[in-house]
Amino acid sequence: MDATEEPAAASAPADAAGPACPLPAAARGGPVSHALSRVARLHRTAAAGRLRGIGLYPGQELVMMHLWENGPARQSELIRMLGLDPSTVTKMLQRLEQGGHVRRLPDPADRRAVRVEATESGARLLAEVERAWSALEEESLAGLTPAEREQLLALLGRVEANLWSRNAAQP
Repeated sequence: MDATEEPAAASAPADAAGPACPLPAAARGGPVSHALSRVARLHRTAAAGRLRGIGLYPGQELVMMHLWENGPARQSELIRMLGLDPSTVTKMLQRLEQGGHVRRLPDPADRRAVRVEATESGARLLAEVERAWSALEEESLAGLTPAEREQLLALLGRVEANLWSRNAAQP
């Protein structure tokens, strides 16, 4: 390779869905990080479109999933689980409450704490959210074999574990 050629890692792979996306110079030291960032952004945009159809904003379905799986939760628990700023979660919960999907009540064990629970309306969203996420999964993974899907899931799990351990070590 001479000085005018770029290394193979400097571009994202091209496929039938579209042309390769050249990496900006700042990302050339971290092509996987840049690819993850692009994919996460595109995935969130696609999720937003599907969720909008059922009256939710991105992230609200994660709150609902937590409540469906675990029952009522303290607002502080939801903030930790989502890893978001408390004001962002408060706004998210206000919108869900205005939509009739959750209710916030004082926690009986600690009246200073707020407990969040799904309402009947919120429970009815479960099937719609599952359909939206299933469709998003199929759209995102189209063309991947079952073995490739398993491998991708395993690799992303390892990346997630690396980031969790790194973030847990941060003050």
